[in-house]
Amino acid sequence: MADSVPVRCPTCRRENAFTPPTFPCACGAPLTLPVLRGGVPVEILHRTWEASWVDVRCEVCGRQDAWPAPESGCACGTVVRVPVTPTPTAPLPSELPGAAPTTARPPASAPVPPARPRPATGPPPQRPAFRPVTIRTARDCITAAAQYLKWLGFTDVARAQERTAAGVDLRGSGVVAQVDPTTRATTLREIECVWLNGLVDSAVAVFFSLAGYARDARSRADELHVPLFVMDLTGTPQPVNDAADELITQGARPPG
Repeated sequence: MADSVPVRCPTCRRENAFTPPTFPCACGAPLTLPVLRGGVPVEILHRTWEASWVDVRCEVCGRQDAWPAPESGCACGTVVRVPVTPTPTAPLPSELPGAAPTTARPPASAPVPPARPRPATGPPPQRPAFRPVTIRTARDCITAAAQYLKWLGFTDVARAQERTAAGVDLRGSGVVAQVDPTTRATTLREIECVWLNGLVDSAVAVFFSLAGYARDARSRADELHVPLFVMDLTGTPQPVNDAADELITQGARPPG
């Protein structure tokens, strides 16, 4: 597992622990994004596909590919892009003449770093490691959110047959969820809409956003106890409020 590095939020100046994501290279070796220690994180205000990918070279086979740029969410709602070490141009030891071939190991599961300290509300349910879905399209965002809810214990969650005017994308026993895959911050109205849908269905209402939340939306979610998650392009949701922390700790509650 990769070591965590401190990332300071440019908005509230809070220092968060961030664990660089690990992906499987085409050669089969685990590739951990080389976060630049001491680098200055940049707040994500507007997303572009070009800026959302970084070129990283596999230290085992020398292959250079584009991978989702590492992102970190802060408790204040700010999402930053974490800088990575520039790809070296010198040949790797495995590429030198006469070097012995390297046997690649099976890929390691990408770790799931917490965006902030979680409240101590009891031991969390035993779960396997979450396997994220890399986000390249808006549909991938919904798929990643569905996989995460299933990982939390909402095993029957599925995409809504028809997206309602209120914007519910996922439904399951005891849960409704909305996913915002746009490049703008999620608004207060969207938070209130998913909360109302939760009231109607007597279910927990959850929100996933790719670009983060407006300040009034975040405050309203805290008042209504709506779990908020931000998603990076690796497909790993990260909690941004106490309600989300509690949902992770408790998981899906049995009916009754």
